[in-house]
Amino acid sequence: MLHGRASLRPDEVAFTFTDYHHDPAGVPESLTWSQLSRRTMNVARELSLHAGVGDRAVILAPQGLHYILAFLGSMQAGLVAVPLPLPHRGSSHDRVGAVFADTTPSVVLTTSAVAGDVGHYVDRSRLDTAPKMIEIDSLNLDAADQPGFAAAEFPRTAYLQYSSGSTRLPTGVMISHRNLQVNFEQLMSSLFRGVNVNSSTDLTLVSWLPFYHDMGLVLGVCAPILGGFPAELTSPVAFLEKPARWIRALAENPHAFSGAPNFAFDLAARKTRDSDLAGLDLAGVRGIINGAERVDPATLERFADRFAHFNFRDNMLRPCYGLAEATVFVASGTWSDSVGDSWGAVRFDVDELSAGRAQRCSSGAGSALVRYELPKSPVVRIVDVDTRRECPPDVVGEIWVHGDNVAAGYWGRPPEEQGCFGAALVDPPAGTPDGPWLRTGDLGFIWKGELFVVGRIKDLLIIRGRNHHPEDIEATVQEITRGRVAAISVPVNSTENLVTVIELKKRADLETGADGDAVRWLTEVKSDVTSAIANAHGVNVGDLVLVPPGSIPTTTSGKIRRTACVEQYRQDRFTRLDA
Repeated sequence: MLHGRASLRPDEVAFTFTDYHHDPAGVPESLTWSQLSRRTMNVARELSLHAGVGDRAVILAPQGLHYILAFLGSMQAGLVAVPLPLPHRGSSHDRVGAVFADTTPSVVLTTSAVAGDVGHYVDRSRLDTAPKMIEIDSLNLDAADQPGFAAAEFPRTAYLQYSSGSTRLPTGVMISHRNLQVNFEQLMSSLFRGVNVNSSTDLTLVSWLPFYHDMGLVLGVCAPILGGFPAELTSPVAFLEKPARWIRALAENPHAFSGAPNFAFDLAARKTRDSDLAGLDLAGVRGIINGAERVDPATLERFADRFAHFNFRDNMLRPCYGLAEATVFVASGTWSDSVGDSWGAVRFDVDELSAGRAQRCSSGAGSALVRYELPKSPVVRIVDVDTRRECPPDVVGEIWVHGDNVAAGYWGRPPEEQGCFGAALVDPPAGTPDGPWLRTGDLGFIWKGELFVVGRIKDLLIIRGRNHHPEDIEATVQEITRGRVAAISVPVNSTENLVTVIELKKRADLETGADGDAVRWLTEVKSDVTSAIANAHGVNVGDLVLVPPGSIPTTTSGKIRRTACVEQYRQDRFTRLDA
């Protein structure tokens, strides 16, 4: 696909990456399709000198065009690409070490700016044979008059998408070229049904998401090539430093399409000033995916309201559900004020959900859940975890997925750790395949022909014999505090206590005030949160932990690591604002 684009449209820009590291105004660098094709070939030619077909190529590099070249060059050489996050200096070696042990890479691809730090991780990997380190930016990337290069054969696995380890050690999902192509077609069919996006002028993909994350890799690197669309990219750090950069990029690029986790929408709405968007218009945005973590309807409502006077429309927001084991995408929803009682959301009775049943309740009560269109491809069913039979409508069960976008399994894991793959339905209804199915580990239900996602099975809280979904409790608290929240269950004297860890930014009017003012404010927050949880969920809070922003452990994609929160709480390692 890449070389075909280069042949037909050699001088059109494929990727633009804007670097804000040294200049707050940003320094853009672009590659045309022909440049991208030639540089990919030259990277592959170098890699073929050090590794053979099917060998693994770990990518540890800063976000940028060299990362993209490392990924594409690895696959061109017939290697299995392994995109990873560049560890922060002084961070733990555990995650990188686990992946090194898993993949035994032949090469590690990096850049000269970080080669020293990466070399340190390679040295500590304790592999029997040290991988060859290659600095992509030190190669003669534009060498001309070289014969075309292609591996003699290609492995079934194109790349390994490593999980961010929210509930376990990282595992590498084996993504094939077929998985990727099919999932791209499913995504485009779902998001742009009936809309013409066949031309390179019909869409610009805008992304700051990390390339090592499934949504960032597909949206920022793979989709532009598969669809022939130009991509405007930057780094997660650039977004976090100034969220308005994302919103400006959406306004400045024609027919912009983008995506981000839920937290980013809150951050952008809070941190973007009107002056940041002076003279700009968001009317041309084609859509923004909200995915990678549970979608909070209140967040989408705030985002749409915040940018409405810049001509942003609520139907531009596209809630999406997916997971790496299904490449990235499973289902999408629409966000419109014409349905539901909270724009695109529907409210369900919390007690009924806890009992495994879906029953709609009145506006302003219950749990607000986002609606997803039940896709035809891939096939989605709700299944009873114990009997493995399909659940009737309105009954909560595990979400199962069937289709050619589902990966083959986890790299190098024994059969007992591959349980989510290759599942079979018992007595499937007519027209429903018996397998193989992917068990997602997510709870959901089908109501009036639409899919609703409730939460992770492993995160389910059982307090005094009742089930509670942590995302519901967290959403209740966030309505008050607006920051990140972790709801966890902690054993105390043979019973489970609900503990909520709440990141709280100190109010500006208290910065120079008396200590008594801060104490009163914290007491009010505690009272408001405790009352809200009791009223909405019928459960008492065992402990409410107020901490500074950035205290809650998260995965590389921003998901809350609740297991790590439990461990940190039990070891009294949270710095409490109310201590």
